[in-house]
This record gives sequence, structure tokens and C-alpha cells, in this order.
Amino acid sequence: MEESALRQKYRTIPAITTEMINLSAILNLPKPTEGFMSDIHGEYDAFQHVLRNGSGNISLKINERFQDEMTPVTRKEFAFLVYYPSERLAAIKARLDADDLQQWYLSTFQRLIALLAYTATKYTRSKLRKALAPEYAYITEELLYNDATTPDKLAYYGQIIKNLIDLGQADAWIEATCRSIQRLTVDRYHIVGDIYDRGPAPDKVMEALIRRQDYVDIQWGNHDILWLGGAAGSPLCIANLIRISARYNNLSILEDAYGINLRHLASLAEHYYQDNPAFQPQITPEQVISDEERLQIAKIHQVISIIQFKLEGPAINRRPEFNMAHRLMLSRLSADHKTIHLNNQDYPVTNGNFQTVAIDDPYRLLPEEAAVVNQLIQAFRHSERLRRHMDFLLAHGSMYKRNNGNLLLHGCVPVDAKGEFAALTINGHRYAGPALFTALEENLRAAYANPQGATSLGTDLLWYLWTGPYSPLFGKQEMTTFERYYVADPATHVEVQNPYYQLRHDLQFIEKVLVAFGLEASGRVINGHTPVKKGTSPTMADNHMIVIDGGFSKPYQKTTGIGGYTLLDNSYGLQLVTHQPFITRAAAIAHLTDIVSTRQVVAKVAQRRTVAGTDIGRSLRAQLKVLNQLLQERQAETEAYPT
Repeated sequence: MEESALRQKYRTIPAITTEMINLSAILNLPKPTEGFMSDIHGEYDAFQHVLRNGSGNISLKINERFQDEMTPVTRKEFAFLVYYPSERLAAIKARLDADDLQQWYLSTFQRLIALLAYTATKYTRSKLRKALAPEYAYITEELLYNDATTPDKLAYYGQIIKNLIDLGQADAWIEATCRSIQRLTVDRYHIVGDIYDRGPAPDKVMEALIRRQDYVDIQWGNHDILWLGGAAGSPLCIANLIRISARYNNLSILEDAYGINLRHLASLAEHYYQDNPAFQPQITPEQVISDEERLQIAKIHQVISIIQFKLEGPAINRRPEFNMAHRLMLSRLSADHKTIHLNNQDYPVTNGNFQTVAIDDPYRLLPEEAAVVNQLIQAFRHSERLRRHMDFLLAHGSMYKRNNGNLLLHGCVPVDAKGEFAALTINGHRYAGPALFTALEENLRAAYANPQGATSLGTDLLWYLWTGPYSPLFGKQEMTTFERYYVADPATHVEVQNPYYQLRHDLQFIEKVLVAFGLEASGRVINGHTPVKKGTSPTMADNHMIVIDGGFSKPYQKTTGIGGYTLLDNSYGLQLVTHQPFITRAAAIAHLTDIVSTRQVVAKVAQRRTVAGTDIGRSLRAQLKVLNQLLQERQAETEAYPT
């Protein structure tokens, strides 16, 4: 709270001293648990399971609290009630008769109150109250703070529970209390990029985050930028995200989740394109589509890919400072479109579909292509749900975040081969290191708030963040999308990473990065973006670099061998939680299948950490300093003008 606000709110000596006592007490509470996740890639079911189980913390707390009171099987059943209360309630009620159900309610109420109390030990009553469902806050607090050991209070306690059951409110109270436990188990989540990509439900992930908006922050990933750019009217961002959605059979995200009309695009695809093996949608085992649907998607995939490659040419040519001339692909094709000149040699083109590409001007859009692009821009800019999600992503997101001594960023800090910060020229000024992050973020916010047109520098920089050589969110020299479609030689598919990814194993380099971003060299960098391959370690540089992209995205699980990571930062230190691949929500509930497999201690503190040692603690101490000064002023006034 700012000094002026404190002076306005606390005007009397009792008010000032009460708040000073409150803040001083909070400083001595244990540090709340924070969770870090990255690269969710639209995998809503796996993501929401991690939210519901508190990254494995809820089952841990149940085991600690009820070790001597419940069997392992009963503890597991209780855990899944907390994770999925409505589904588990339905199953339990279908199984038990009236008498057994009554007894189950009584014991479950007691267990939930005990678990809620155990989970809330780190928090003030005020913070706990905010986590309770408003309609049940009074009742829940009475149950929490009631001494049920005395006969009178025991009767009072029992009557509250009986009334909840008799009045038909038991299920609603159980569901609300389970949600409160979920909320309190992990105080805050940091999402280190890529909510979006190939998964089927990024919109549902966004809704889940919006419901937790006071307790979440986001460090943007390159896939997130495509959607921000699309909402801002970038034709290149729109083309890329539609192409990816078609490739992974997720066009329903656009049409059903965001109301983007693809009819004109589909009509154009039908007119110009046939089936093509390079553009078949990648179908997951649980997806079933007809041959007709598959063919339509393949055609849409082709038309939007060609539009993307055409749009890239003018953008690259009007922005020589991007140094992306090597990505001018269509002009490298031979006149008959049978070969392409790359790396000083000619390669055969396979699966070519360049019937709309003019030999004399390969980047020129056909009139009907240009009309479709304009229609799509309008559709993206006027999608209310997309705008709501992107407003949230912008309001709660950033290019990087400093948090309790740690640096959170999705991709990389672009450097040259010597490890020096690499510079990008923007509007005639060169930016490197933290200044590059700041300049790109300022541009992004301006381009989103006030779009200047499809060919403006701001719009082009949105696309650069997706694929540019010195984009902190991309981290590679080039994106070889064209080659992967049309050139069989895998040597042309290689995407060379920025030297950052080799240097991040070196402690001195990580210390240099931390100091450059205004942190102590003893801190840590927390990265996403690059899946941790099976057999390699997610921790580097003596545990000062932690990579938490472990495979939420199902296609990457063959590479990672796991289903994702969550990093937990609590009062005892840092733990890296490894998750098993999540199958389906229905299977998890039916078979009580959790996904936490191992916990690795990354850092353990000698003395339990308190709020005083956090960023919030520093803010509270600053408030205490102001309040102390205010107290002295009020005391001086009282002495000068006694009543």
C-alpha cells in the first residue's frame, strides 16, 4: 500500500498500532507455497488435475494429518474427494444406503474441517476467510474455531452439521470446502509460458486461470504471443496459429471456443487444393474424424500455410533489421516449383502445392486470399471471448518476472557465441539483455492496445517474438517450417538454438544473467520452452538453472518420458515434482489414479523461511516504516494538543 493510502486509512493511534501488530505478526508466518508450471500447451485435463491436487501437496497433507487415523486406501479416497468433489459425491451417494450416507457425511465433515485447519496454518484468519465460499464462510469459521471437546460446544458443533445435512446443503458445503482446500494448498501459481499450442483446450485453461486471477501470474511464451498478436490483428500471427490448429486437428478451438468463422478460408481451400500427405492433421488416439473431415482439414492446412509463406516475404523485406532474409522461401523455388535452393544447393520439392504462387511475384496474395486474410483479421479482433482471454493474458503477464530472488522467463536471454547479450535494433535503437525484454514488452502492449495496421512495426514485432532470431521467447536461429513440409532431407530441418541453451549449464553465466536483471547472484533462473529429454536433468549450473517443461503436451511425452513438472517453493526450500502422464479425467476419477511420481529437493534451507524473507515481506516492512513514522506524528500531535 502506498504511503498516501496508508495515511488516509490509518488516522488514529489505535488504528495505526493495530495494523502494525498485524503486519509484524504476518512477517513471522511461514512462507506460503508457490507453484511454477510451464508449457501447458492447451492440455486442460492434466493442468486442472495439478491445480486440484495442489501439485501433489494435498495428498501429502492428508498423509501427514491422518497418518494414524485413516488407512492408505481411505486416505486416497479422501484425497480424490478433495480433488473432484462433485464426481466423487455422486459415486459415493450411489453406493451407500441412507444410514451409511448419514454416517459418511458426519465423518467427512470432521475430516474436511481438520484438513482445512491443517492447510490454513500458514495464513491469517483474514486470508483464510477470503478463500472460503462467502455463503458458507460463517458456518465454516464456526466449525473451524469451535472447541468441540466441551459438551456444550460439541452439541453446537453437531447441530451445525446436522442442519447442513437436513437442509440439503451437505453436498454444496463439501464442494465449497474442497475448493477452499485446493485454493489454500498452493498460494500462488506462476505460469512460465505457453498456455497455448497444440492441445485441445487452451480456452479452458484460461478460464481456470481467470478464476484464480488474484493468485496467478504469467510469463508469456511464443505460442501465447501468436494469440495476442492475432487479437491485435497481426495477419502473420493469425496465419501461424490457424496452421498449427489445422496441423493438430484443433480448428474447433477457433470455431467453437472463440467463434472465429473459417467458412471463407475453407471455401478458398476447397477451390485450390487437393489432398496432400504432408498436410494431414495429426490425430490423437482418442480423436475420431471422418475421411471427409480429414480431407477438409488437409486443404485448410495447405491454404493457410501458403498464405503464411506469402505474408512472410513482405514482412522480412520491410524489416531488414530483423535479419531474416534467409527465411524468404518462396523466392528460392525454381520456376517450375520442382526444386528449392537452400544452403548453396538445390533440393527436390516434395508434396508441392504452389499453384497460387506467381513466378514473377511469389509473395503476392491473390485477391481472394487477401479478402480471406482481411476477413480473418476482423474475426479475430471482434471475438469477445478471445479479447477477454487476451486482456487477462496481458494484464497478468509479462516478458519476465523477478520473484523472491528468482528470474522467471519462458525462453532465453539472447546471447552471442561468447555469451554477450545480443542486440536487436528497434526504431533505430539497439536493445540487449533486460533492455530488450522491456522494449519488446512495451511494444507488445502498445500494439495490442492501439493496433496501427497489419504492416506497422508494432505488428511486425509481434510476429518477430514468435520466430525472430533474437526473440527471447523463441531462442533459435530460424524456424524451419517450410523445409519440414517440402524438403525430405532432415539436415534442412535443423533449428540451431541460441548459445544461451549451452551456456545455461555454466554457473558463472547464470550469475551474470541474474545480476543483469537486478537480482542477487545466488538466485535462480526458472525456464520453460525446451522439453527436458528423458535421461537428462532439469537442473543445471549447480541447481541455479531449473527447466520445468516436462511434457504436459502429449506429443512431447515420448521425448520427456513423463507428464510434466511442477516446481514448488515453500518455507522449507525448493522441490521439483515429477508428474506421470495424465490419461483422462474420467479414468483418474474412476480408478483414483494420481499423477505425482517423485519429488526432488532442489534446495533446502537450514532455517524455515518466513514471509519476512519474501518480496511481500519487503513490502510489509516498508509499510511498517511508514506506519511507525505516522505513529510518531500522531503521538507528537497528542502531546502538543492533549484532550
